[in-house]
Amino acid sequence: MYIDSHAHMDMREFDKDRREVIQRAAEGGLTHIVTIGIDRKSSFKAVELAKEHSMLFAAVGYHPHNAGECQEEDLKALAGIASEPKVVAWGEIGLDYYRGYASASDQVRVFEDQLRIAKELGLPVIIHDRDAHDAVYKAVKKLGKGERLGVVHCFSGDVQLATALVDLGYYISIPGTVTYKNALQIKEVATKIPIDRMLIETDAPFLAPIPKRGKRNEPLFVTMTAKEIARLRETEVEEVARATSQNAITLFRLP
Repeated sequence: MYIDSHAHMDMREFDKDRREVIQRAAEGGLTHIVTIGIDRKSSFKAVELAKEHSMLFAAVGYHPHNAGECQEEDLKALAGIASEPKVVAWGEIGLDYYRGYASASDQVRVFEDQLRIAKELGLPVIIHDRDAHDAVYKAVKKLGKGERLGVVHCFSGDVQLATALVDLGYYISIPGTVTYKNALQIKEVATKIPIDRMLIETDAPFLAPIPKRGKRNEPLFVTMTAKEIARLRETEVEEVARATSQNAITLFRLP
């Protein structure tokens, strides 16, 4: 049993064979896929896809890349569909100071607005953090400690940051980059954080693991990430699959 806690099944890379990709995942042992919105349009599409496919569940939110276009009415629209039964989280939200597609001020404003809305709605958040570790931690720390607060997806920080986030009540999601030979920092994180605070993900269609690197990623490939984590932790892949699936079920209240 595996759960891909973060994929973008609405994206055009899956337009030609989306149903086949989902079927391959089911046949390969996946029970759930959380498909993630990055703006108003993709969030609505994520919800529609989740309604069409029993193993899909949706998250709605505004990615930091799109923060500059995000208006109050957009967030109200997303809050309006967040009550749909198959919406399990608010995201993908956060800060990205690497690409800089939106100004830092717009990113912080939209991130903090969405943290507040998610808290009001009782939804866990799915956080994007790239080259913005201090600012992300500062924002979430303001909310205090708790349970089911959310997850930092595609984690790119060090063990110290991961531990600090876990202490606040967040999960850490390990992507396919953990399979890359020189990705020493994420390998260390995957080895040292508590297994009961770990999720696994593909971020499909991006970041395909070895040996699929350079190709389109898809949910089935989360099994390759689990195998590498098991190798690093010197345990059985079944234990990684069981623990990370239970964590996703707990965080997102999946059936």
